[in-house]
Amino acid sequence: MLLKDKVAIITGAASGIGKEIAFEYAREGAKVVIADLALDAAAATADEIGKEGLTAMAVAMDVTKEEQVDQGVADAVAAYGSVDILISNAGIQIISPIVDLSREQWKKMLAIHLDGAFYTTRACMREMIKAGKGGTIIYMGSAHSHEASPLKAPYVTAKHGLVGLAKVVAKEGAKDNIRSNVICPGFVRTPLVDKQIPEQAKELHMTEDEVIKNVMLKETVDGQFTTTEDVARTAIFLSSFPSNALTGQSILVTHGWHMQ
Repeated sequence: MLLKDKVAIITGAASGIGKEIAFEYAREGAKVVIADLALDAAAATADEIGKEGLTAMAVAMDVTKEEQVDQGVADAVAAYGSVDILISNAGIQIISPIVDLSREQWKKMLAIHLDGAFYTTRACMREMIKAGKGGTIIYMGSAHSHEASPLKAPYVTAKHGLVGLAKVVAKEGAKDNIRSNVICPGFVRTPLVDKQIPEQAKELHMTEDEVIKNVMLKETVDGQFTTTEDVARTAIFLSSFPSNALTGQSILVTHGWHMQ
């Protein structure tokens, strides 16, 4: 039980990668807080985890709303006593050429990915410092934290920004034994990615199979999607690492797409 009795807040945890991390963390002994915009879906995920005899609760959290973030973190602390781990995972995708991208789309993407990371980081760091036990903050980046792709200007911008934020948190948090890292997955077959396939096919004038083979998986070494399990196990490794030797880093989980 690598995370026994650790309290982990995971944003966007009602589906996809966040949900997989929530289950794996709970199985490793963590008390998991499912923070999601959709409270009903978050509660359903918490109930699923509870049926395995594990510990989880749901909180409503729009990560772009400062007050909701602060309240959700406060609710987690009231229930479980502290915050040991933050997984800043909430995110969306918008496919559009720059010339067609609206101001509202740009701002929405940056608000969810960057404002949300900032608000949750600030709230959790305050609690970690207050408790004096240290902590771990993990951002869900992407191969696009290091690479660019057409049609994804705000997403690529935001994912690059998370790497910068993690480095600052690593330096500022070190005195309080708080470390931060970024997980950078390749394409994972979540609803977010499934939605992109027809959108990219339309914009790039390709078939959906061509998008998968020639766009999404072209740069991998084996033509395989990253799995939610791959990402969850990486999150467990980073949050259970015993020292600050591993902090301020971005870990690529991409089947070889972008090698550092």
